[in-house]
Amino acid sequence: MLVRRLRWLAALLITLASSAAHADKYTDTIKIFREAGTSGGFFHHCYGYAVFPTIGKGGIGVGGAHGSGRVYAGGEYTGDVSLTQLTVGWQLGGQAYSQIVFFQDKRAFDEFTGGSFEFGAQAAAVAITAGASAQTSTGGTGASAGSSASHTKTAGAYHKGMAVFTVAKGGLMYEASIGGQKFGYKPKR
Repeated sequence: MLVRRLRWLAALLITLASSAAHADKYTDTIKIFREAGTSGGFFHHCYGYAVFPTIGKGGIGVGGAHGSGRVYAGGEYTGDVSLTQLTVGWQLGGQAYSQIVFFQDKRAFDEFTGGSFEFGAQAAAVAITAGASAQTSTGGTGASAGSSASHTKTAGAYHKGMAVFTVAKGGLMYEASIGGQKFGYKPKR
């Protein structure tokens, strides 16, 4: 039973992560965050950032997410990064989203790029919502959001030198779970 769930989860993640790619998916994703209210202001004062154009997430009881991205410092590409997430708790569904992690200073950048970095279960991301809908009932809670940059509104601040923003791309996920994100960094060759 668990093996079947993990196979289903792996297939879902591959499907979500391999959605149609743009010729320059990084530039497109950065543009969305630049035009998204508060997250746009972070570009002017941050030391650097990591951007993930598509992260695929899914789960049935046990969940996971995976995505690949790039890291920038001073506007210059410095290397590649991968994200892996594991969650445990009540969850069902799948979704795809984009994520950006801003680094306030060199210390935060060095901590993130120094090897394998983890966000614990208490880390939170600010969800950028546009055309968002949400519902709640005795059967659970669900939400979805689009990424139309012209109608996007955000709010956020640095916590321990990092600020995280996400924007939903598609899918639906019901969850009440806990987990963490682990990042792996490889410098540009």
